[in-house]
Amino acid sequence: MPKHALSIGQIAKRTGLAVSAIRFYEEKGLIRPGRNAAGQRRYQRADIRRLSFVMISQQLGFALADIAALLRSLPDDRPPTKADWARISRRFRADIDARIDALSALRDRLDGCIGCGCLSLKTCALYNPADRAGARGTGPRYLMGDAAPAEKISRPHRSFS
Repeated sequence: MPKHALSIGQIAKRTGLAVSAIRFYEEKGLIRPGRNAAGQRRYQRADIRRLSFVMISQQLGFALADIAALLRSLPDDRPPTKADWARISRRFRADIDARIDALSALRDRLDGCIGCGCLSLKTCALYNPADRAGARGTGPRYLMGDAAPAEKISRPHRSFS
């Protein structure tokens, strides 16, 4: 047991998590505290970073199972290094980039036809005539990454010179 081990109360205070949440994360294998001679949980300072990573990852919508898998790749015998954290953060980067791209597409296309098949907007007759997007599958096809038809309206280019 490390000399500077922290109690569950100290970890709760540092992370802002309830003691019950810390115990829950322990049950899920996200952290693995040691025990002192009296059987009380004792945490390493690195567990603060692990729990912070869990909270941030959950806020980004990642599943606990995925978070746990990444945390299991961190060393048990020493605190994780900057290189350890960089390695696991790279695993999330592609997913986060894909989410950013999807949100950008949603923002940019939400006011037009999204290929959902509703055909309720005047522009749907131009962007999705006869619900052609529906042939590609269910859902908002253009927001899901399908390209809009090539015969899409071309808008005149304006010059502001």
